[in-house]
Amino acid sequence: MISSHSALTLAVFSWLPVAAAAQSISAPVSGIAYSVTFDETTARSRTVKVAMSLTTTGAGPLLLSLPAWTPGAYELTYFAKWVSNFSATGDGKPLAWDKLDYDTWRVRNAGASHIVVSFDFRADSLDNAMAWARNDFLLFNGTNLFLYPEGRGFEFPATVTVHTSSAWNVATGMTSKSARAYGAANYHDLVDMPFFIGRFDIDSARVADHWVRFASYPAGSVQGPARAQVWDQLKKVIPPEMAVFRDTPWQTYTVMQIADSSYGGASGLEHQNSHVDVIALGAIGSPFMPSLYAHEIFHSWNVKRLRPIDLWPYQYAHEQPTPWLWVSEGITDYYADLAMVRGGVVDSTGFFDATTGKITEVSAAPPVALEDASLSTWIHPTDGSGYIYYPKGSLAGLLLDIQIRDASDNKQSLDDVMRSLYNETYKVGKGFTPEQWWHALSTAAGGKSFAEFNARYIDGREPFPWAVTLPLAGMRLAEDKEPKIGVQTVADTSGIVVTGVENGSAASEAGVRPGDMLVSVGDLLVTDETFGQKFRAAFSAKEGASLTIKVRRGGQIQTLTGHVRMVSSFRVEADPAASAKAARIRAGILHGLTDK
Repeated sequence: MISSHSALTLAVFSWLPVAAAAQSISAPVSGIAYSVTFDETTARSRTVKVAMSLTTTGAGPLLLSLPAWTPGAYELTYFAKWVSNFSATGDGKPLAWDKLDYDTWRVRNAGASHIVVSFDFRADSLDNAMAWARNDFLLFNGTNLFLYPEGRGFEFPATVTVHTSSAWNVATGMTSKSARAYGAANYHDLVDMPFFIGRFDIDSARVADHWVRFASYPAGSVQGPARAQVWDQLKKVIPPEMAVFRDTPWQTYTVMQIADSSYGGASGLEHQNSHVDVIALGAIGSPFMPSLYAHEIFHSWNVKRLRPIDLWPYQYAHEQPTPWLWVSEGITDYYADLAMVRGGVVDSTGFFDATTGKITEVSAAPPVALEDASLSTWIHPTDGSGYIYYPKGSLAGLLLDIQIRDASDNKQSLDDVMRSLYNETYKVGKGFTPEQWWHALSTAAGGKSFAEFNARYIDGREPFPWAVTLPLAGMRLAEDKEPKIGVQTVADTSGIVVTGVENGSAASEAGVRPGDMLVSVGDLLVTDETFGQKFRAAFSAKEGASLTIKVRRGGQIQTLTGHVRMVSSFRVEADPAASAKAARIRAGILHGLTDK
């Protein structure tokens, strides 16, 4: 039963969405131009000054919105939170404005035709998808700064003019129109080309008849042999990726790298003709870096162009969840490994080691379907499954590649699937559907059905069938067993402190506790720099033997006793007994070859 009061309330709130919908389309606009000002003065306050000018002919208000996220960074960020000092003028006179919602400004144009809105943007977030400033440098993404007219689509052209110190550099993938003025054909391109502004190093080289640029901040952070190493790696990983698609959709590609002592690890964010890496200083020259470069550059094909229909076209006001990130991110990571081995950055053992690492990582994570993990990344689950679609999706790519090659007698591969979908979907301006993906796989495999594979390993949570599938490609899982104490430790000025004890381990059986100071195991002092090597040598053949562990607890030395526990680990390696067909498939995977 609804009372009269309730009925009135319902009627009012039933009307509100209709009214809101009527106001959700901006007055028509044209001639959009943005200006970005960042120099020594604004840098001191980590501020970017932004202006947007346009012409409007409509009588209704302008509705100007900032995106809620940056494609490739699958999380809602709401860049409007960093905006301050918003103002608007029409034909040179102040205009009234208010907020339609948290990231949309409603400007009353009062009959004016030439509108300018301006604001300050706080650039203080060291993140690939955000804006970050130092006294001599700025990174920003177009999604951070560039407003769009609500409800008017994204096909409008625009220009960007940068105002900065004459001594500073500017790097972006946008097309140069004049000195520090750039253009984009539509909003999708506009916000997919980040900017570096300031003091940074930049140079370029020809790679397979295309220009590649490497921009690195801080200036001087990657010089001499380290810079030569980066160029050697880029020249090796890019051509094998070009070969997959046989089409390079960019004339110039820019690698944009920030190294900072406050950052832990290394990460990248892809764009259509560039990517931004943010890394710890210690990551410079590390073995991980060429893999990061290869991953992000492969994205210029897979996800920036070839992408699932759920992400086509991009929408900027809300999230776009998709169950296909295992393809967009995971299979991209598989091709990063392939680019490394096909380009000669690593040898076959390096490829096998990378695959082993991913198998180990996935086996340690909770069982999760690849489709579920792809969807859940938007909420950052805390159970360890949040980003498992990277390594697990990569491994799925390997399994699919092997099955296609086996079914086609190595005449077709996953390369053919990626190439055909690129031509049949991206090239005609659309995203691929689930039916197109599985059909392309089946076609490459001579009609083989992947329905069971999908049900068990993509939509399902079953462990991958390594024992059955790897031998088809002349590979195998070899088992290693080694003794393990079962503790996590940290070194401090007082010695080796136990921070954790694994259930069922030798340490757990002996009664070792977190907070104990580990002194010795058997007759081996744990402070010996070669302790690990000596421990394995002493106990590898003594499973079940008594194991003495000495700890300092409460200022007293205690002698505890457990038994040697062996822990199994697995590694991927070439199978010396592989058949001729399996050996051909293995060579095809490692070298990008088929037997057509």
